[in-house]
Amino acid sequence: MTSEEIDIKFQEAVERINAYDGKFPADFLLRLYAYYKKATNNYGRPSSRKQIINAFKTNALFQVKDVSEDDAKQIYIDLVNNYFLYRK
Repeated sequence: MTSEEIDIKFQEAVERINAYDGKFPADFLLRLYAYYKKATNNYGRPSSRKQIINAFKTNALFQVKDVSEDDAKQIYIDLVNNYFLYRK
């Protein structure tokens, strides 16, 4: 898959997550957060009011530090697809 195709699929996956009204498991949200931040090259500090949540987010970002942007997008896409495939 080309970078352009990955970008399109990534945006579709982001839209799918944003459109979903249900609740996601916390560990799933942390993985999405980390791969989204890596995929979009957005390394701003976590901004939760709770320090423990910021610590979890920072740890999640640290765990994906060696992943390329395209790989992060593909992993994000796979996470979303697998979640909606197996959630029931």
